Amino acid sequence: MKAAMTRRGMLLAGAAALAMPGAALAGPSRPNIIILYADDLGYDDLSCYGSKTIHTPNIDRLAAGGTRFLNGHSPSATCTPSRYALLTGDYAWRASGVQILPGDAPALIRPGKFTLPTMLRNAGYTTGLVGKWHLGLGDGKVDWNGAIAPSPLDIGFDYGFYMPATLDRVPTVLIENRHVVNLDPADPIEVNYHDKIGDEPTGFDHPEMLKFGADPEHSNTIVNGISRIGYMTGGKKARWKDEELSDVLLGKAVEFMRARKDKPFFLYYAVNEPHVPRAPHPRFVGKSGMGPRGDSILQLDWTVGELMRQLETLGIADNTLVVFSSDNGPILFDGYQDKAVELAGKHRPAGPFTSGKYSIYEGGTRVPMICWWPGHVRAGKVSAAIVDHVDLLASLARLVGGAFPRDAAVDSFDMLAPLLGQTDRGRDHVVEDTKLMVTTGTKVAGSGARIFAIRAGDWKLIRASVEPHEFHGNPIGTLPVHQLYNVANDPAEKVNLAGKEPQRTARMAAWLDKIERDGRSRP
Repeated sequence: MKAAMTRRGMLLAGAAALAMPGAALAGPSRPNIIILYADDLGYDDLSCYGSKTIHTPNIDRLAAGGTRFLNGHSPSATCTPSRYALLTGDYAWRASGVQILPGDAPALIRPGKFTLPTMLRNAGYTTGLVGKWHLGLGDGKVDWNGAIAPSPLDIGFDYGFYMPATLDRVPTVLIENRHVVNLDPADPIEVNYHDKIGDEPTGFDHPEMLKFGADPEHSNTIVNGISRIGYMTGGKKARWKDEELSDVLLGKAVEFMRARKDKPFFLYYAVNEPHVPRAPHPRFVGKSGMGPRGDSILQLDWTVGELMRQLETLGIADNTLVVFSSDNGPILFDGYQDKAVELAGKHRPAGPFTSGKYSIYEGGTRVPMICWWPGHVRAGKVSAAIVDHVDLLASLARLVGGAFPRDAAVDSFDMLAPLLGQTDRGRDHVVEDTKLMVTTGTKVAGSGARIFAIRAGDWKLIRASVEPHEFHGNPIGTLPVHQLYNVANDPAEKVNLAGKEPQRTARMAAWLDKIERDGRSRP
């Protein structure tokens, strides 16, 4: 631990220097930057990570041409907190109310908060968002029929084409910049997450209308034959069709790149796959042999391939950095009866790790992660470096010569060297978190209790919390006593070594306490 702490000091000192303008990477120009963020994709859902049942040739080519990480981590085991950390450089648990949000939640990242797109825009980049947002909008009651603010445009993005929340939450509409796309003023949208509104059919009352069944939380307003979380009325012409949505988003991503190919751009492309409800385009249906979830992963792979082909067509592939990853670990059943569990067969979405989404075990936050940039990211490298999405702000600031204030990105470390495949020395520690989910009849929400773990090298401590829980079939990893695992020898976290290693357990617990207490991990 003493050696690890020394490395930690060196890394912290390097990160601290980023509060001042850094030197941009030597070369004729700064690269375009694309963060391609999948949704609920597991470590072993890709053939380049070992899957024998799902074949992802396009993502495999991305990995072969870049650096693939064995120790890539999402900041949290659920989506909203991971996205918050990626965009702000702060662990999400440092802010209040950062959990899986309803579709009408107020904006979590408030105007004036320093963000990744803010840093890049200040450095001369045009910034864009396409895909899933799920970080709240407005000030508490969104007027879906007018200009929506605060929105991504108020925290650093120049352009946005995005879903308000998730595929399984209303409103099932797309927003371009501040306005709902294709909205008919004569058919205004109304959304309610507490009480039924209007007379539209619900999954509760009309299960015969559904493409597949759903649990009580997902049995509210039916849109496109799929019942959702929450109630909505109006906006009939604005509602998306699930089977076409990925193509629509890809088209907007390509349109954004084409219009800005002559100057540096940043694109945060947050795709949907393989989040529920899984309703892939007909050209992918039945192709995986594993039902809608497997077919959705094939759709994701095709999307990645099309995006990379467009980079080549536009003549900007050699000057574009692509970071591919997922917001958290995988889940099979997550509210819809799409036979993901029954058709999984021998496939283990999290590979050698236990559990997945919602879990503090490695399956919850150990995710596929690939960096690609011809001539700059080492090709064909498999890296053991520990890297985390929260580090992208500081790392990209180093890359482009950007800067950020001392009180911003308080948990973001400069990991540019490992991201470029230049070294296997990454973080000496990373904090992981999740939140207990509680179901009460038709509602599901976080319990308010955060569950924490700290990884340091091969060692992982899960802080004592509560009795064991699970959610949607995934064990959360909670116990009322500390847990200590050597994840190199025991990747499934089955043998708790806290009793045999009391001093290491105490040191790591104290380290975690200090990180939480200090309000920052970057000095």
